Amino acid sequence: MNNIIPLPVTTGAVRQVAFTRIELDRIMSLYGRMVAAGLWRDYALELGAKHASFSAFRRSAENPEVRVVKDPALRQRQGEWVLYGEGGVVLKRGHDLAGVLAVVERRLMKAIDA
Repeated sequence: MNNIIPLPVTTGAVRQVAFTRIELDRIMSLYGRMVAAGLWRDYALELGAKHASFSAFRRSAENPEVRVVKDPALRQRQGEWVLYGEGGVVLKRGHDLAGVLAVVERRLMKAIDA
């Protein structure tokens, strides 16, 4: 009865990087406001072994206007969050999602004021 049998460790199991509920809530809140302003119409989620990304599109047949990427491998260096623009240009890097999304939120405020 006192025998402890260790469970076998599965090798080759691929861990998947994903957004937490709070992170996804913040991203989808911004997406909803951009849709309401008429700037975005579609989105895509990509969850992989090394990174997770959220892409927002003006039209579904185009390249994404912005792409928010979570890359945990960069957590200790320049930050795990990266915001890419239309041409794949890095718009912002950071350790905090709110700071990275602030670039897009400023664009939203300009669109609403105009």
